[in-house]
Amino acid sequence: MANNAAEWSQSAPEWLSLQQAALVYGISVDTLRRRIAAGMLPASRIGARLIRVRTADLDRVCRPIVVVQRTAHRHRA
Repeated sequence: MANNAAEWSQSAPEWLSLQQAALVYGISVDTLRRRIAAGMLPASRIGARLIRVRTADLDRVCRPIVVVQRTAHRHRA
């Protein structure tokens, strides 16, 4: 998900609707709205209803988490 979003954002338009951003980044519109309300994600309102977010801001907020695989073995008693 994060890799696809990062690759897509390199050729993506600068601004996305909340619906477009949710689809590309694999998160819900409600999550985007909560992050905007919390001040975590900058957004711009166009007219009375349209909300747009920048792909650069989405990349910053939706950064990938590095997962380290463990090879620990469990012993059963």
